[in-house]
Amino acid sequence: MAIGSTTESEGRSEDLTDAGGQQRVSVGVWLLICAALVFGVAVLGGVTRLEHAGLSITQWEPLAGILPPLSAAEWETEFAYYRQFPEYQLVHQGMDLAGFKYIFWFEYTHRLLARLVGVVFAIPLLFFWLTKRIEGAFAAKLVVVLVLGGLQGALGWYMVSSGLVERPDVSHYRLTAHLGLAVLLYAALIWFACSMLVPADDEWGVQVSRGFRYATYGSVALLYLLVLSGGMVAGLDAGFDYNTFPKMDGRWIPPGLFPPQPFDSVVTVQFVHRWFGVFVAAYIVFLWGRSVDLRLPDEVRGSYRWLLLMMAAQGALGIATLLLAVPVALGAIHQAGALIVLGIAVAVAYAVTNARLRPQPGIHVLP
Repeated sequence: MAIGSTTESEGRSEDLTDAGGQQRVSVGVWLLICAALVFGVAVLGGVTRLEHAGLSITQWEPLAGILPPLSAAEWETEFAYYRQFPEYQLVHQGMDLAGFKYIFWFEYTHRLLARLVGVVFAIPLLFFWLTKRIEGAFAAKLVVVLVLGGLQGALGWYMVSSGLVERPDVSHYRLTAHLGLAVLLYAALIWFACSMLVPADDEWGVQVSRGFRYATYGSVALLYLLVLSGGMVAGLDAGFDYNTFPKMDGRWIPPGLFPPQPFDSVVTVQFVHRWFGVFVAAYIVFLWGRSVDLRLPDEVRGSYRWLLLMMAAQGALGIATLLLAVPVALGAIHQAGALIVLGIAVAVAYAVTNARLRPQPGIHVLP
């Protein structure tokens, strides 16, 4: 049975052990693998940023760049080219070849993994399409994801090119856009994977209220915005300042909070990120409380509990990262935690949208 055809609603009610169900599982697992790879690219990109390695490759060669320097002469050529740019002249003056190789491998691995995502997504997509395992609107959505993935590579170079001029640092606006598109693709892949892997039983006929569903969608939107605000913090290296919590420099409202260009201000972007994070955490506590009040079935209420627990852990990680002035390992874990929380929120939102709830004695589900 083709996924995305007019008989999709019938296919969703089939047991996942039949032939059509097995096809859905294979597509769903493939999409989860792609989401995991995007997760890895995003986290490695954060590590590359923290290691100040993002400008070590000064050319964009989508095909030729697959191979690293393979000889001593090629390494010397690559290093000589790097020394022409402001980052070497202003930040890494005097760096030897061994130091260059150290930062080069971070950026090279980041780009190579990004290329791998494209291959792992594109080739199975073509196979599933040609064998009619996916078609129709669902196939079209995946083609859009493929196109956006290609644009993500171009956006990455657009970001890097902003740091190859007088100021040896990438634009925090471009970095946030690059991160934002990656996270959007990650969330979309998780949603589409859920649509393949979460069965809908016909006997589950009652759904939660529209308001509670929209409130759950709101958690996804808020978490996405929180990730973007974290991108601004990373782009301005704002986490290396004001390493106290909850006050900043001993004040609840630090001086110079909202200058004429607030998003270019270290104090503003850090203030917004830390207190917006507190707000999002409070929102998720509220959402979990509503899930308890509605007396949802255990499997549904448990998903909100996991979202709450992961958000609490992420908040603790964020505070620790700030207090310790962003050590590389902790900064990477914090970024990974953000993606994990968002991924859980996307899965919960899908469950509320599509998984119907089994009526049980004594359980009231709003119409």
